[in-house]
Amino acid sequence: MNLFTLGGEQFVSWVTGIIPTVLMLLILMNAIIALAGQDSVNKIARSCTKNPVLRYAVLPFISAFMLGNPVALSMGKFMPEFYKPAFYASATYHCHTNNGLFPHINASELFVWLGIANGVSQLGLDTTPLAVRYLLVGLVANFISGWSTEFTTRYVEKQQHIKLSRDFKE
Repeated sequence: MNLFTLGGEQFVSWVTGIIPTVLMLLILMNAIIALAGQDSVNKIARSCTKNPVLRYAVLPFISAFMLGNPVALSMGKFMPEFYKPAFYASATYHCHTNNGLFPHINASELFVWLGIANGVSQLGLDTTPLAVRYLLVGLVANFISGWSTEFTTRYVEKQQHIKLSRDFKE
């Protein structure tokens, strides 16, 4: 019975903690989109979707930096269906590898970075170069993740005999 009690307490903590936070972030994102205009956001998405570097390195990084985890992942809704899995793969990793320099992106997993940084600090070393390297390696690895997922999506399309849309819906 204690297991169910603890589960209930965890659920209540989500209802009073993370769920309102995510809801407010989604409202903020939709307000920004409304202020900027749907056409402007679609134009940015079109521009970024044309180039793999923009699609899997720049847009996910900006989304993670500006919106944080998990709202950064919702920026994929502006992309054609074909690119959504790869964008999600890249954006998910951006929410982790940028944490050393930008802890606001994924505060709930800051303990991972702090654990590594603590070990480096105990050696008497500065953690800033490590955070910069973590970010730079992350940019490359996250791009590779997105691009390889795009190839995987093509493979699954052929295997399943389907064709996902690569066009924007107006």
